Amino acid sequence: MLTEPNASGSGATAEQEPVTLVHGYVPVIDISSARRGDRAQRLDVARVIGEVCETSGFMAVTGHGVPESLIQDVYRATQNFFALPTAVKRQLLADPSDPLMRGFGVAGNLAAANDGVDAETARRLADLSETYTYNRLGDVGATGIPHHARKGLATLNKWPMLQGFREAYLAYYRTMEELARELTRLMALALGLDENWFLDKIDHHISNMTANYYPAQEVPPEPGQLRKGVHSDWGVLTVLYQDGAPGGLQVRDKAGAWVDVPALEGTFVVNIGDLMAVWTNDRWVSTVHRVVNPPREAAYHERYSIPFFLQPNYTARIECIPTCSGPGNPPRHPPTTSGEYLVGKLSAAYGI
Repeated sequence: MLTEPNASGSGATAEQEPVTLVHGYVPVIDISSARRGDRAQRLDVARVIGEVCETSGFMAVTGHGVPESLIQDVYRATQNFFALPTAVKRQLLADPSDPLMRGFGVAGNLAAANDGVDAETARRLADLSETYTYNRLGDVGATGIPHHARKGLATLNKWPMLQGFREAYLAYYRTMEELARELTRLMALALGLDENWFLDKIDHHISNMTANYYPAQEVPPEPGQLRKGVHSDWGVLTVLYQDGAPGGLQVRDKAGAWVDVPALEGTFVVNIGDLMAVWTNDRWVSTVHRVVNPPREAAYHERYSIPFFLQPNYTARIECIPTCSGPGNPPRHPPTTSGEYLVGKLSAAYGI
């Protein structure tokens, strides 16, 4: 559950609070004033979010109301899981028939798969990471799985036998759902829509939450090998908690240079995914990013991140948002659905 805005640490009045706290290609934005509910303040924050979505598509958000204790609980649970022996973690390997890849994941290479790199190169340059994925569709009695949906969507989640792990992940996931809903309300305002425009399209969402573990690099990586290769996210938006250990997230700017994404205590990184770019007729951008290796003098540092990938309802129709086209700017993408789009991306990347 999100806390009241004043609990986020800001003691200034609404009139004194700036929206953008740190300017740059990946700015830091305070959304606490929007969460108070005053429409003028919500529109002010929405305007700034819209500007960012049209440029970098990446921002760091503070004033979000997520309790620090909740973050620490899921972070501690994540550390405990990845500290388990490999043989124990492999008992929770994702089922090959599961299109959402729930459970434990060993190193793959999403960037190589998307770029059509041959299998040998993809294996040699495998991402230097492990993952654990949860999705609400794997809960008993989950809603949002139509009869015609791809088989495997109802595959049950795989839970480790760790005290407090399941409780921490479920609580954190529910809070990310709530934060993502609030962000879509502000994004709707930024697009000139009713602020609830997205809500009936995500009320039975099919979103993954994936914990990434980047082990210490005792052996130097192969040339071109990264903790996470160059890629863009597939869904509507991503809400990411990351720690500040060396070897972090970078985005590629308009000039082709790599820019560090700030890992500031108490903030979440929010970025636009490919599906939102399609939905907005490319008005909003989905920016490629990567997770780099730490310098050799800091190679002993482990790193963790926990992204929540908001993916709309399986049957949600994705076609050009009314405010994103007009004379001289017709829709650029054929209509699709969230489920069709996701399965297509998975099939292209992983051959499933």
